[in-house]
Amino acid sequence: MPVAALTTLGCKVNQYETEKIAEDFANAGFTLTDFDAPADVYVINSCSVTQSADKKSRYLARKASRTNPEAVVVMTGCHSQMAMDSGDTVDGATLLVPNHEKMDVFHQVMRFRPEIISYSSSPAVALPPRGNHRTRATLKVQDGCEHFCGFCSIPYTRKVLHSRPWHEVVEEAREMGASGVREIIVTGICVGAYNAQTGSGGPDLAELLLRVADQPGVARVRLSSIQPIEVTDALIDAFASHPNFCPHLHLSCQSGDDTILGAMNRPYSTAFYKDLVRRLRFQVPDVAITTDLIVGYPGETPEMHENTLDFARTVGFQRTHVFRYSPRPRTHAETLHDNVSDDEKKRRHAELQAVVDESNRAFTARYAGETLPVLVEGKHGDGGTVNGHTAHYIKVTFPGPRELVGEIVPVRLTTITDGGDAVGEIALSAAQVADRVANAPVRRSDFTQLAMLQ
Repeated sequence: MPVAALTTLGCKVNQYETEKIAEDFANAGFTLTDFDAPADVYVINSCSVTQSADKKSRYLARKASRTNPEAVVVMTGCHSQMAMDSGDTVDGATLLVPNHEKMDVFHQVMRFRPEIISYSSSPAVALPPRGNHRTRATLKVQDGCEHFCGFCSIPYTRKVLHSRPWHEVVEEAREMGASGVREIIVTGICVGAYNAQTGSGGPDLAELLLRVADQPGVARVRLSSIQPIEVTDALIDAFASHPNFCPHLHLSCQSGDDTILGAMNRPYSTAFYKDLVRRLRFQVPDVAITTDLIVGYPGETPEMHENTLDFARTVGFQRTHVFRYSPRPRTHAETLHDNVSDDEKKRRHAELQAVVDESNRAFTARYAGETLPVLVEGKHGDGGTVNGHTAHYIKVTFPGPRELVGEIVPVRLTTITDGGDAVGEIALSAAQVADRVANAPVRRSDFTQLAMLQ
C-alpha cells in the first residue's frame, strides 16, 4: 500500500490541521510513517513566523526530496502561502498548497498523481501510537487574524476571520472525550475572535469553552494563546467557576515597554496587561500565566529592554517563549531600521531568558512537597518512568508503569529542576497503582494521532 509521512512546524492550529490531513490519507489506505522514513507522499505543514521557521520549512522539503526523489513532496501552511504570494519556488517541493485549500491536500495529491493510490511500496514502519496524542488533543475553533501587528505576517497568510459553528466544535469535543482524550486544547489563530459575527452561530468563546468542558470523558480544557484585550469578564468567570478548566492562560505580550508595544501596533499597554493579570489572579488564585516576548525589535533601546526585564520580574510568568526579532516579509517592521545588532539581540535574549527561567522555577517551587493531579501522557526514556502535566502546565516526571498513560494520578512534587520542571513520586500504594492499571479503559489509537510534529 502507499505510504505517507507528515510533519508540522509552528502553532497548535497547524498541529490540528495536520491531524485532519493525516486522517484523509489513512482513510484512503495509506500507511503513515515517520517523516525521516521512505514514503510516497510527504506533507510539510509549514510555518513562517520567524526566519528560522522559513529555513526549516525549506530544509524539510529538500530533505524529503532526497529521501525519495520520486515522492510527491507537498508543502502547505504559512511559508507555502508566502512563497506563492511572492511567486517563489520551494526547492524540493513538487506541490504548493495555499492555506485556504490546506484541508484539501489529499485530493490535491490525487489530482496531481492519481496513480499513487495503487502504489505498493516497500514495507514501511508505521508510526506507533504516541501516548500524549491519546490523552491530549488540539481542537481548532477559529482561523484568521486582522490585528496586523508590526512584526507578524500571519494576517497575510491567514486572511479571513472565521469561527467554526459551535455545534460542530462541541460534537468533535464529544467524540474526543468518547475516544479517550482527557484534555482538550482549544486553539485558533486569533481564538478570542470566536463569536457570532465571525460564524459561531451564537456562542462566544467563554460559552463555547463551557460547552466543551461539559462533554463526557473530558477532564480538562486548556485554552491556547489569546490576545490580552480579548480576555473578557465572562471568560475570567468561566475559568473561575468550572472545575474542568485548566488554571493556565497564555497571554501573548511581546514586549514589556510601552513605546515598543506602540511600535508593534499592540492594542494594550503594560499597565493594562498587569491589571488583567491582577484580576485573573484575584479570581483564579493559582492561575499560571505564560507568554511570548521579543527582544531587539527595531528602535528598542537598552532602557526599553530594561523595562521589559522589570516587567517580566513584576508579572512573574510561569513560562515564556523568548524570541529574537527577525524581519518578516510585508510587515511594517520590515520597513524600519533594524538598529539592534545580532550580538546585542543574543545578549538581550540571554538576559531576558535568565529572568523568565527564574520566575518559572519560582512558580513550580510554590508546589514543592504538594500532591497535584498529573495527566500521564507518555513514558520517559527506558527507566520505568512516565511524565505528564499538572493543570498549571508544570511538567512532572515520576516512576510509574506506562499503562498509566491517559490516567490522572496524584503525584507529590519532590524536586524542582533547573529548567522549572518537577520530579515527583506517585501518591498511590502499589495495590492502588495496580488497580488503576487493571481498570484503565482501552484508549483508541487511530491515525488522527500519528501525524504530529516529529
